[in-house]
Amino acid sequence: MEADIHGLRAFAVAAEELHFGRAAARLHLSQQALSKRVRRLEDALGTRLFERTTRSVELTAAGRRLLPAAVEALAAFDRAVRGARADDEPLRVDVYDERFTPLRMLREAAEPDPPLRVELSMRQGLSVALPVLRRGELDAAFGRVHDTPGPWPAELACRLVRLEPLHAFLPEDHLLAGRAVLSPADLREHGIAMPDPAGAAEWRGYLRRLCERFGVPLRFTEPAIGQRHLVEGFLREKAAVGLGESSIDASGSGLRRVPIADPEILMPWSIVWRRHDPRPPLRTLLRRLGRGPALPAPGDPRRWVPDTDRRPVDA
Repeated sequence: MEADIHGLRAFAVAAEELHFGRAAARLHLSQQALSKRVRRLEDALGTRLFERTTRSVELTAAGRRLLPAAVEALAAFDRAVRGARADDEPLRVDVYDERFTPLRMLREAAEPDPPLRVELSMRQGLSVALPVLRRGELDAAFGRVHDTPGPWPAELACRLVRLEPLHAFLPEDHLLAGRAVLSPADLREHGIAMPDPAGAAEWRGYLRRLCERFGVPLRFTEPAIGQRHLVEGFLREKAAVGLGESSIDASGSGLRRVPIADPEILMPWSIVWRRHDPRPPLRTLLRRLGRGPALPAPGDPRRWVPDTDRRPVDA
């Protein structure tokens, strides 16, 4: 049996965290899968790398000797993967999902002359895309950068590019369907029902922070697979409301889209990329996206984002 790159990566992250649960979350693995990768590496090397008890995880002497070389080997591997790609290959960009703002932003940024060649990815959450981006299998990803698992990776840079208002989506026979605008007090009375975000920890965190801030009951329903499934779930709700971006077209779906005000609820979208990626197409994309809007001031009665989104991700 030979040591493999997946085992080395599992070992390096577990050594950094000294906690198998947190390391598994960072790599988007189950703790059992992480343990198996580390165990295979230990079997290949013929030595134990960790001393584990129910209360602590520590590196063995062999683990301490291996760690610097493993980090160097992983960095060299990732550089080799990135360097093997030609500058004229398509940019691989994760846009979260087809129904959200990043897809439209990417299309607008890619169209000017000369157009950018783009290969789309939709991993349904920045938390899921981050490990893929770190491995060099993506060039960039869109998402909310706060409430992702583990500490923010030092090799990744991010930039706020959009604050997108969220509206309420209601069946046409809903109790609130006749309202021209809703307030957080209306949401508090009726509650929010949203499809389970699954691996999108940052979206789950956003919803929980929103509901905690305004005292709104939150209920997660079954995960939505595509926009049609999302609409079907919203149509089943007769008391709670669903949330979606203001840009989503609800015409002909049986849903009404109602703005939320006092304050307006904003979703922060950022783009994330590897800090030292030299590819010219990536630099072109970043330049075309430009700088995003300023976040609303703390306590702004007109516009709201979670307080945690005002802090740098590495804070």
